[in-house]
Amino acid sequence: MSFFGRSEGSAESAGAQLARQATASLAGLLAGLGKSRSDLAKAMGVSPGRVSQIMSGDANLTVRTLASLADALDADVEIRFSPRGAQAAEGVSVHSGEPVPLRGRSVAARRVG
Repeated sequence: MSFFGRSEGSAESAGAQLARQATASLAGLLAGLGKSRSDLAKAMGVSPGRVSQIMSGDANLTVRTLASLADALDADVEIRFSPRGAQAAEGVSVHSGEPVPLRGRSVAARRVG
């Protein structure tokens, strides 16, 4: 068990869930923009196969990959931590409950390939 009381398997499962949520959101944005995976690959400077890996939901998405995706789509990525369960019920405050947008064009995003 980790320092924070979660098992490795639980963290791995939560990571997989986050990756699936990110790729579902990405797929929705692509569709909304009328862009294909090939368009995304060209904009990122990577192969279509790499985009397929990302979109599979199984890839271990790094913050750099997310920034590169955001940059290619002129979009923002929002990462937010919030209490859940008992902490939320007890009113545990978060310094700022507002998500902080990670703007692709303001981040020195490394092209992934």
